[in-house]
Amino acid sequence: VEREEQRPLEERGRLLLSLQFLSGRGGLLVGILRCAHLAAMDVNGFSDPYVKTYLKPDVHKKSKHKTIVKKKTLNPEFNEEFFYETSHSELSTKTLEVTVWDYDLGKSNDFIGGTTLGMNSKGDCLKHWFECLKNKDRRVEQWHTLTNELPGSTYND
Repeated sequence: VEREEQRPLEERGRLLLSLQFLSGRGGLLVGILRCAHLAAMDVNGFSDPYVKTYLKPDVHKKSKHKTIVKKKTLNPEFNEEFFYETSHSELSTKTLEVTVWDYDLGKSNDFIGGTTLGMNSKGDCLKHWFECLKNKDRRVEQWHTLTNELPGSTYND
């Protein structure tokens, strides 16, 4: 039983994300492009996925963005972009939290998976964040694996 915490995080699908720091507008453009192989949450073997993003720390609770819900699919295409006003130097202290949810009518939505990008991330998430910071005005796209670990702050929807 004490070995429990050593278990690798469960993969819940993948998410294609684009990041671009726009120096002209002074902010981060986050593109939620598509997901692939999402975990099925509904009895029909599908999910009704949507994606939420937060840029932390989010003092005024204004950073939440949400895509539209895509019905009955495990491979949704969103192609939505969200803009966060922030300075380039501030970005190095911020964290982008991306979570994918299954929309359920009349009951609470199911958490499918998520990922966090920032200077404290590891692996591909860190690499993607770093590439975005390093290459101003260049759009950097990368696939991310979603895990079943829920970033702390997204509990309070």
